[in-house]
Formats: sequence, structure tokens, C-alpha cells
Amino acid sequence: MDAVSPKPAAERTKPGRAVVPHRAKWQQRLAAAVIYQLTRCLAATIRWELNDRSGLVNGEPGQRIIFSIWHNRLALSLMMYRRYGVRVAPERRLAAMVSASRDGGLLARVLELFRVEPVRGSSSRRGPQALRELVSWSERGYDLAITPDGPRGPCYKVQEGVISTAQLTGLPIVPVSYHLNWKIQLKSWDRFQLPLPLARCRITAGEIVRVPREASDVERETLRQKLEETMKAITQD
Repeated sequence: MDAVSPKPAAERTKPGRAVVPHRAKWQQRLAAAVIYQLTRCLAATIRWELNDRSGLVNGEPGQRIIFSIWHNRLALSLMMYRRYGVRVAPERRLAAMVSASRDGGLLARVLELFRVEPVRGSSSRRGPQALRELVSWSERGYDLAITPDGPRGPCYKVQEGVISTAQLTGLPIVPVSYHLNWKIQLKSWDRFQLPLPLARCRITAGEIVRVPREASDVERETLRQKLEETMKAITQD
């Protein structure tokens, strides 16, 4: 669920040379099936808690939102949506940003198994196309999910893609993070967190951030900083 931002004209793919996302190979499809089953089994042992400061996570089913969650919190993000979104309102659907890279093909297949629509792109590949696709899914009534510091970081640095998406769709951004009392933290760029069985997962949905459609560049940067500060405030490693 990676961040996306439009590129300067000089950096965009030349006409006739559209970037085609890598599709999952059979090995990745098999790995995705294993990840899906392991995630469901693990989530069944988790002790969940939710502090919804936004008032929208369990709010009106008709209120579509953009979930903004750090890249290193992806492990339980889909189960969170299923537990606090779909269970409360079964008609809710989600589209999520995934890298167009080869590794992104694996995550895209995992999303499909969770009945989430993958949108392939990031700040470095298919940015403009992915942004248009996100807008299209929102118009069909889907919630959206973006990791604002993905896919390459820096960790806990909100990129402008989530602000662009909110401005174009008119949807409110709900910053989400969680704390695990028992976990493994990898030595990756984002210090990715893997929950252990029987862990307690304390989820916090922060105050919403709205981006007016007519927002100027200065206002967009102010809102980007506000979102970053809010997400850091609800994040405890």
C-alpha cells in the first residue's frame, strides 16, 4: 500500500512506453496463499483494542475514507480492515496501493486473497496512472489505503502522494497506527514489525485530515506536515 506522487514531466515514462506492473509468478502465488493462511491463523490469537479518535472507522458505512498507515505496520493492516470495517459494514470495499515492482506482485496477490483491489504504482513507477486508478475506485464507492512512507522510505516520512489522492477524491484521511507488545522487528529500512502469537494489538485511529480540492501548494505542504505529525504522535515502537 505504497505512496504515490505525480512525477515531473522530465521523469515521466515516454509516450508509448507505459510501465506494465509485474504479475505474480506461480511461486509468488503459492507464497501469497501461505501468507494469507498464516496471517488469518495468527490474527485469531491477537488481542485487539481500538481507540478511534477519528470517529469514522466504525462510523457511517456510507462515509468512504483514505486509510494512511506506515509501511512497517502492514502485517496486520488487512485483518484490521476486515475486523473493524467489513465486519461492521459488510458492503465496504477497499482498494490499496501496491508497488509495480516484481516484489509488489506478491503483495498484490495477497491483497486479492483478502478481497482487496490492488492498484499498482508508487512514487517511482506508474505514479500518475496509479493516482487515476485510485480516484476511479473511490468513485465506485471504495475506501482507499496508502502507506505514505512506502515503498522505499524514509521511514515515518509522509510523501505527498496521499495528500494528492485526498485532494482529487475529496475523501478524508484517517491516520492509523498500532502498537504490538510482542513482536519481531526486522532490520529493514522501515524496521518492519512481525506480530507474535498472543500479542496485544492496540490500534489508534487519529484525527482526520481533510484536503480541500482548491488547496494551494503551501496549504498542501502544511497538511502533509500535519498528517506526518499526527501519525508520529499515535505511533509507539
